[in-house]
Amino acid sequence: MAEIDELLVSSLDEMHRSLRTRRSCHSCLSTRRRTRRSSTISSLKNADLSKPETIPATLVGVHTVIDCATGRPEEPIRTVDWEGKVALIQCAKAMGIQKYVFYSIHNCDKHPEVPLMEIKYCTERFIQDTGLDYTIIRLCGFMQGLIGQYAVPILEEKSVWGTDAPTRIAYMDTQDVARLTFVALRNEKASKKLLTFAGPRAWTTQEVITLCERLAGQDANVTTVPVAVLRFTRQLTRFFQWTNDVADRLAFSEVLSSDTVFSAPMNETYQLLGVEAKDILTLEKYLQDYFSNILKKLKGLKAQSKQSDIYF
Repeated sequence: MAEIDELLVSSLDEMHRSLRTRRSCHSCLSTRRRTRRSSTISSLKNADLSKPETIPATLVGVHTVIDCATGRPEEPIRTVDWEGKVALIQCAKAMGIQKYVFYSIHNCDKHPEVPLMEIKYCTERFIQDTGLDYTIIRLCGFMQGLIGQYAVPILEEKSVWGTDAPTRIAYMDTQDVARLTFVALRNEKASKKLLTFAGPRAWTTQEVITLCERLAGQDANVTTVPVAVLRFTRQLTRFFQWTNDVADRLAFSEVLSSDTVFSAPMNETYQLLGVEAKDILTLEKYLQDYFSNILKKLKGLKAQSKQSDIYF
């Protein structure tokens, strides 16, 4: 189980970093310990899902795969999210991987018109047909993404982008996602199950902005993009082959900006995994901790600046 611990932490850390960077978002990472009692990593290997030939060497000595990779925004969706994933899954099957965890998107089966969501759903079906011991986890949204999208721009007095749609998303902390994933790996009841991880409450964009304004103690400069503009832009980009990838991404943005609720009841999931609902971080607490820490640091920097001015 120590090896699973190490692999899980490394894989979910890669997932977390992929939200913030574009460099290694479709890489496949494997780690191994020196001994069962050691926390030192003896080897670290990377594979590129856009280059299937690099995958087999990464899976040598690995018995659990946690698939949280995705393509870069500027790349065709099919290259990594379908062709690369199929190669990874087939390789996992051929090499006798004992457990395969796949992160998908909530409601992906309800939006076949959106390329990314259609691919996620097809990947789910493909995994289910391989005979692998799998757990599929559908996600709604990450709290961490709200920092760069809303919190930082508000603090820096920059524009915050939003839509006029009443979409609600139940954001979850990536650390809770990692913890629940680890519990699912240890729980035989989660074998060959499709689970949805959703936060305690679903929020609209305006509610998130209002919460950030209150915690930051200042108003946001909100620029609203009508959903109709997104739809028109998507239709326009579909006319040109070189903008097809942009159209595919806008299709997903259109779903996020429609009258949709990205949330799911969690009572059965908590019961299955033996987790208490009170142990899941709320968005209010997450943002409160963030703003409290960042405002404290800013206050300290201002104090240092004033002290430097006095000594000068």
